[in-house]
Amino acid sequence: MSVDPLESYRKAGRIIAQLRDQIPSMVSENMKILDLCEKVENTIVKMGGNLAFPCNIGIGNVAAHYTSPLKDLSTIPSRSIVKVDFGAEVSGYIADSAITVSFNPEYQSMIVAAEEALKVAVENVRSGAKAREIGRAIERTIAKYGHKPIRNLTGHKIERYSLHTGKAIPNVYEINGAILEEGEVYAIEPFVTSIDADGTVEDGGGPYIHRLHKEKGAKSNEAKRLIDHIAKNYRTLPFAYRWLEGSYPAESLQNTMRELLSLRCVASYPVLVESSGKPVAQAEHTVIVGKQGCEVITA
Repeated sequence: MSVDPLESYRKAGRIIAQLRDQIPSMVSENMKILDLCEKVENTIVKMGGNLAFPCNIGIGNVAAHYTSPLKDLSTIPSRSIVKVDFGAEVSGYIADSAITVSFNPEYQSMIVAAEEALKVAVENVRSGAKAREIGRAIERTIAKYGHKPIRNLTGHKIERYSLHTGKAIPNVYEINGAILEEGEVYAIEPFVTSIDADGTVEDGGGPYIHRLHKEKGAKSNEAKRLIDHIAKNYRTLPFAYRWLEGSYPAESLQNTMRELLSLRCVASYPVLVESSGKPVAQAEHTVIVGKQGCEVITA
C-alpha cells in the first residue's frame, strides 16, 4: 500500500496540534514527571499516532532531552518553568512541537518571547529562504523582549524516520549556508533564556534517551535480541530506556544496554542544561516549506 507523505505529515500534525492545546491543563505543580511523560505519550497513541520520540520535560535550566528514567520519583517544583516537547509519527512522517508552561509570572515574558520568535520565524519560511536570515529574525525578536537565545540549539530538518537530518535553522545569525527548498519539512524551535545567561547549553547528565546507530556489532545473544527489538519497534527514531522495561528484566537490561553503548550500536542524547544555570523557555512548530510561505502542520 502506497503512503502519501503529505497526508501522513498532516495527520501527525493534527494529532500534535490537538495535544498542544491540552498540554497546559496536563501540567501541574508537584506532579510526578513520569506521570506527565506517560500521559502525553499515551494521548498520542490514543489519538492514532505513534511516538516519534519520548516526551521531553525540561524544568528550569533544563533545555532538552530529559525524559523520566525507570521509576522516576522526581516532581515538578512549585513556581517552576516547564518545557514539554512531544512528537507523533504516522508511517514514519513526523510532527514535532513544544510548549512552555510557567507557574511563576516572572517567566511570562520569556515564554512570550519564545512564542513571538517562533511566529516571526514561521513568517520568514519559504522556498529560497536562507537559514541564517531566519536565525537573525529569531535573535532580533528575542532581544526586543530583553532576553537571549540559546545559540547552540537549533531547529532541524525532518525526513521519514529521521528527526534530525541535514540542514539546521539557527536561533541566532551565524555563518550558515543552508537554503530552504520547497517540500522540505522543518521543526523550528526558539529557545530563550535571560539576558544575563551564557546563552549556551552543555551536557547535564543522563542519558535517558537513545537511538539505534547500527544493527551490526553486538556480541552477546542478549544484545542481539535487544538490537532486533529496538530496530523492529523504533527503527532509527529516539526511544526511552524506560520503554524497554516490560520486555527485559531490569538487571539484564542494564547490562545489555551498557554493552550496546560501548559498541556504539546505540547512541545517546545527554540531558542539555543552560550553562550558567538560568531558566529556559521553548516554543516549537513543524512546517512544510512552500514556494511563497509554509504550512504549519502543528498549529
